[in-house]
Amino acid sequence: MDAKAELKLEEIQKLEEQLDHEIRFRPLLPAGGVLVSGLLLALSFFHYYTAGFGLLRETTHRGIHMAFVLGLIFLVFSLRRKDNRREPRARFWAPLGIGLHDWIAALAVAAASLYVPYIFDDLQFRVGNPEPIDVIMGTTLIVLLLEATRRSVGWPLPAIAVLMILYALYGRSFPGIFVHPGSTWSGVVNHLYLTSQGIYGIALGVVATYVFHYVLFGVLATRIGLGKFFIDLATAMFGRFAGGPAKVSIFGSAMFGMISGSSIANTVTVGSLTIPAMIRLGYPRHFAAAVESTASTGGQITPPIMGAAAFLMVEFLNVPYQQVILAAVVPAFMHFFGVFCQVHFEAKKRGMQGLAREDLPDVGAVIRRDWVTSIPLAVLLVVLFSGFTPYLAAFWGITACAVVGLTGRSAVVALALLAAIAIGVPTDLLSSGPATVALVAASAAVSLAFVLRHPEGRRRFHDVLDSFVVGAKYAIAVGAAAATVGIIVGVVTLTGVGFKLSGIVTSMAGSLAGFTGGFLPSSLFVLKDWTLFYTLAMTAVVCILLGCGVPTTANYIIMVTIAAPALGMLGVAPIVAHFFVFYYGVLADITPPVALAAYAGASMAGADPFKTGNTAFRLGLAKALVPFVFVYAPSLLVVTKGFTLEAFVSTAVGCLVGITLLAAALSSYALAPMRAWERALIGGGGLLMMAPGWTTTLIGALIAAPALAAQVVEARAVKRPSAGSGRGENIQSRGPSP
Repeated sequence: MDAKAELKLEEIQKLEEQLDHEIRFRPLLPAGGVLVSGLLLALSFFHYYTAGFGLLRETTHRGIHMAFVLGLIFLVFSLRRKDNRREPRARFWAPLGIGLHDWIAALAVAAASLYVPYIFDDLQFRVGNPEPIDVIMGTTLIVLLLEATRRSVGWPLPAIAVLMILYALYGRSFPGIFVHPGSTWSGVVNHLYLTSQGIYGIALGVVATYVFHYVLFGVLATRIGLGKFFIDLATAMFGRFAGGPAKVSIFGSAMFGMISGSSIANTVTVGSLTIPAMIRLGYPRHFAAAVESTASTGGQITPPIMGAAAFLMVEFLNVPYQQVILAAVVPAFMHFFGVFCQVHFEAKKRGMQGLAREDLPDVGAVIRRDWVTSIPLAVLLVVLFSGFTPYLAAFWGITACAVVGLTGRSAVVALALLAAIAIGVPTDLLSSGPATVALVAASAAVSLAFVLRHPEGRRRFHDVLDSFVVGAKYAIAVGAAAATVGIIVGVVTLTGVGFKLSGIVTSMAGSLAGFTGGFLPSSLFVLKDWTLFYTLAMTAVVCILLGCGVPTTANYIIMVTIAAPALGMLGVAPIVAHFFVFYYGVLADITPPVALAAYAGASMAGADPFKTGNTAFRLGLAKALVPFVFVYAPSLLVVTKGFTLEAFVSTAVGCLVGITLLAAALSSYALAPMRAWERALIGGGGLLMMAPGWTTTLIGALIAAPALAAQVVEARAVKRPSAGSGRGENIQSRGPSP
């Protein structure tokens, strides 16, 4: 990277810190900064080493991860968020500018995290009958974990965890179906702390085993220039079309989303280029911000690197990650296609042109210059789809990123690495014997020494190390959230409240379905179908509301424990139910009143945040409708049981046409500006066409046909030359755009 690129990278990183409180660390004195950077680097190296050389025992691995994560949170997040803006001062009660109480909390939570791995050999004798020291250490971890989560991700998630703990303790005092025998504090600590059903459960394990590695890969891939390559490629390929920068935003965000599962990071990185260009072209500020934020939320649902929830799905469903990737492809495409259609119609309505040819990079030049940066992604995919574990694929992807970064994107070296992996580099170096390990270590040492001989090589080495630090920085908040979700899941398994809530949901949905049946003819009413519809609607609403204050990963886990059993009772396949919850959890990032990605885009565009959020939700409507489609037509997910090509084609074609029509209705423009009756017919027809089955598709087409015919006539009239009126005047004469 040159100096100009580094400056840009620093600006983007600062902007991310301003907009995303999960990486907004307090300022540190130089000595404190060195200590924290060293701990972050050690955390990254620990995960990199275990991914390639073999994982530790499950509880030990999770305990070490949590000790690092929670201890670091107390060092980098202040007790009060406003204190993050204060300049640090070293005092007796604030060594290195960090309060003494934070140092004590960091050491205590690290000790409590490592205690369970330490007593692991005796754990079978203590579960169910904890000793006093077990209760003390468990209490310490629970209290400090809740505080660490509050500091890093906000108060809603720990507040839910506290309410769940109170429910576990005082179950006898709750009314009706929620009553249960209750538990003592010792019993709660035993279940949450000493078993694998609580804090040390699946959520923490997935973050420690998969998520951290892919966050680290995403940061390294971005640093070596893969993100810039994607953006430049999108600009070169799509910038010349109508509304060019907006379409660049969509395709650039889609490609950048392949390596980053963070909505805010995607919005800031891609939006730093596309939002100003959209505004210069003539898009309203709030629309430009909404386009970028909506496209960027697609990163969490875009394979191969999706959000943390995708890896949790692997554990919950006990399916290969490759299967989750394949299932996500078509719905992710539908999301970006829906945004693209609305952007296209908006550009046509406003008479916008594309970028000038002289402002566009040459596709061939972009590929020749930066294709090497795509090799790490290719390595990751090759290893992953060769049947190896996701963390091993991440290990080789990270290794490829480091090689490309250290060698200055040398094509020869990068291709040599790819060839070495392709012909069978050992999958677990420790199992290959001391000779192999010594050979690999010696080769790495010699190569590194050669790189460090030159100042440019030392600068690249520093860049790679800094990427490892930043990668760990991005992952610590999600680690705390995952551990806290373990408390919630632990209480659910301890009390059985999950199935009770599922029963309440299905009961309410059944009542609403019965009420609806009183207004419909018997030929159109099937109780089970309407019960499923209302269950899906209630689940979607709760997911969006919960997402207002809870991170996507936590939202997914909480809702899966409640909604998945309810949907399972109604015959929905497990992978379909999980994807439904996953998609609606992601949708919260662009749904007011707390639309974090939309607000990040609004901040960059200088637009009204609430207006941006409303527009972003409209642009992302395909993401809100497609989950309903794949529940009723699971073939859309490709990997579901009973997949047929005919069902897939009919559903996919109906979806594509329906999304196009719905986008036109929402934009009030297809071939010409629309009247109200045209919007109503085209929008209603589009909704019916999205419903699975050829019958609804044909009915929808018939409903939309008159309005589409009127659009063709009006478009020809607009093109017909008339004295004193150009195209823009004809458009404007139909009234202002909505």
